[in-house]
Amino acid sequence: MRRRNESQAYNENSNADRKAPEQRLTNQTAAGGRVSYGSVLLNVGKCLLLIIFIPPFLNYASLQREGQMLLPKDGQMFDIGLGQKMHLLCKGHGKPVVILDAPTGMSSDIWLHVQESVATLTKVCTYDRMGLGFSKRLMQNDTTGTEKVWGMSTSGRMVDDLHRLLQAAGIAKPFILVGSELGALNGRFYSHIHNVQVSDLVLIDPIPEDVFEEDQWKDYWYGKVLPSLQTKQFCAATGLSRLLIILGAIEPTVGGKKVSEEVIQRQKYLLSNPAHQSSAVDEHYFLNESAAQVRDITRFKPLLSRTSVTVITGDSFDQHIPEHLNQMVAKLQKKFLEESYPSANHIHIKGADRQMIYKKPSAISQHLQKLVSQRQARQQSE
Repeated sequence: MRRRNESQAYNENSNADRKAPEQRLTNQTAAGGRVSYGSVLLNVGKCLLLIIFIPPFLNYASLQREGQMLLPKDGQMFDIGLGQKMHLLCKGHGKPVVILDAPTGMSSDIWLHVQESVATLTKVCTYDRMGLGFSKRLMQNDTTGTEKVWGMSTSGRMVDDLHRLLQAAGIAKPFILVGSELGALNGRFYSHIHNVQVSDLVLIDPIPEDVFEEDQWKDYWYGKVLPSLQTKQFCAATGLSRLLIILGAIEPTVGGKKVSEEVIQRQKYLLSNPAHQSSAVDEHYFLNESAAQVRDITRFKPLLSRTSVTVITGDSFDQHIPEHLNQMVAKLQKKFLEESYPSANHIHIKGADRQMIYKKPSAISQHLQKLVSQRQARQQSE
């Protein structure tokens, strides 16, 4: 009996000795798996940190350098008061001077082809609204006092900025004021307030001031347009826009063989600039307020009869939006033109929409050149 117990104990010890190396191997494998899994997580974390922090840092560093290099050679920065500086670019010589005001959220480069063409006859000036292009946004603790009546990024404030800019630059008056979309709202506001300074008002695809009273338009504007612009702003802030530009996923708005490399690089710079994109978002967000301001000011102070008005429209407001929205805008445009400017010269450009100033610039230039020539002939006869 004792011999059987000893034999059983011996067998158990032998089995335990055989299992020990196997157990140690299993434990080592598990530990190795944990170490390997932990190192993978660590490497993934490092990569995520690089992705999150490196692109914005590199983008910011590039923007600081490009902001000085890409400033247009013929452009000038004017101090318009309270430390505000605005960018103005004039080409050509002569009178009357033509002032071009860009569409919503766009810089003065959008007028490139139109400006060069019309500058063969007279002096043509483009400018960047505050916060766009090379015009730096006013710091929040500074004030001109106008935002107590008109908020930032609205027509009232923009017209005040433009008035001070033209005074600082010594622009000869009266001049021809041309605006597209938001620029058209600004042009209407300016010409009604400073009516003796504007000889001719040209409205390209003007936004009807009543359009934001339509629920369908508000759903489209604030449900689709604004979120897409906020996405662009986020991409610019994170440096993603610069990566997408490098990969060819984002293209500049104004392109083609006739566009210089400097202009192409300047547009890429603005696409990557979160300050520019932020101001573009604000202009779109407050467009309804700008429209309301223009409606009120035109009722309060009618336009002088000696100021000629020309309206240029295409087949549709925007070929990329639903047809029922285009029809609604066209109906409201017709209504406000009949009420506000019944004697306006209405010009229709076939196959065009609100992108006509850079997709069909020759059609715009042709009508502006004709207007300049008529005004020059009138001045000579006087």
